[in-house]
Amino acid sequence: MFSKEESKRLKQDFWISFGKSFPRKWTLYNTNIKGLTFKFHFDLKKAMVSLDVDHNSLEKRIELWEKLISLKSIIREDFLPESQFKDYFILENKKEISRIYLEKNNVSIHNKNTWQETMLFLKDTMESFEAFFEDYKDILNS
Repeated sequence: MFSKEESKRLKQDFWISFGKSFPRKWTLYNTNIKGLTFKFHFDLKKAMVSLDVDHNSLEKRIELWEKLISLKSIIREDFLPESQFKDYFILENKKEISRIYLEKNNVSIHNKNTWQETMLFLKDTMESFEAFFEDYKDILNS
């Protein structure tokens, strides 16, 4: 069991190491499409890369989500075959969003032996998400 401080330090060490291993600017919040963001996540049980639709307007969120759903077969065939689509996903802060994501299970931010495979998963998955986004951002932004 790790103390809160040890856990915080491990998280910092992981993300610093990830940034040094793959020094590039990720799209993340810089999509230029309101309510559309990419996210990295790594905790005690899994790692995840997601494309979140979290527009404050439900109408706009649905509109953007429907565009993504119309591209679902392309996303799965050409970019992210294992991607999961959730129309409704509730965040820890109780906010409802829509999400496309991939997870890697059986890894832990507290286990440095899983860091390398997690870093590769995060990098490869985000690169695929970004490649999709570059090809289809005009459709999503219309």
